[in-house]
Amino acid sequence: MRSLDQLAKIAESAVQMAGDLLQGSRPQVVTTKSDRDTFTDIDVLIERKVRFYLADATPDIAFLGEEEGYSNQITDSPYTWVLDPVDGTANFVHGVPLSAVSLALVNDNTAVVGVISLPHLHLTYTAVHGGGAYVNGQPIKVSGVTELSSAMVAIGDYATGTGAEDKNTRRIALTTALASRVERIRMFGSAAHDLVWLAEGRVDAALILANEPWDVAAGVLIAREAGALVVDASGATHNSQSADTIAATPAIVDQLLAIIPA
Repeated sequence: MRSLDQLAKIAESAVQMAGDLLQGSRPQVVTTKSDRDTFTDIDVLIERKVRFYLADATPDIAFLGEEEGYSNQITDSPYTWVLDPVDGTANFVHGVPLSAVSLALVNDNTAVVGVISLPHLHLTYTAVHGGGAYVNGQPIKVSGVTELSSAMVAIGDYATGTGAEDKNTRRIALTTALASRVERIRMFGSAAHDLVWLAEGRVDAALILANEPWDVAAGVLIAREAGALVVDASGATHNSQSADTIAATPAIVDQLLAIIPA
């Protein structure tokens, strides 16, 4: 039986390959998923290459990709690889160098390995459950901020597609509540950036009013291993069934929960 550390090395190799493809490519075909939501030929290319690589390296582990769904589901293994081949596709399409490859190994709906590459910035973040968080091999931890007035807070994208208007009422209310209380608000357009930069202390909170596994699984593990508290909007421990992903340095979590709209 392979250890989590061995599986993490396999994940790092897969993400390195994917990051090289992302950094060296520009999209040639942009396809509409839904209202103002797209994917590109590079999203599909990366997902297929990582899927094939992991199927060869770990044939006993299932795979879930954002663009093409599940494969290899008939298995006795409790593990599933979960991939976002290009987190921040809109940034990628527009040439903004804030896009990521995010890969998690999930066991019973909880990530136990997480690897995220920000290839345009030459940064790779890694974590194994219980083993701490790292960037380019160096240990990282969340900031020591204790007051919202000193906090840099990253927020997730506004919604697109079906139900966007209703969803954005809450997101805009959150932005308004934060605007008069925190030092600065940032919207990077990538949940992976939000969560790993929280882990590294570049931002002090990441508030994502959504919870898609490919978007957040790896980043939540990395943030937690760096000392972040990750909950839902009620304050309950975050898991795969949570509606929201509220992650922050621990001292400001209660202050944030007090102002997040229901």
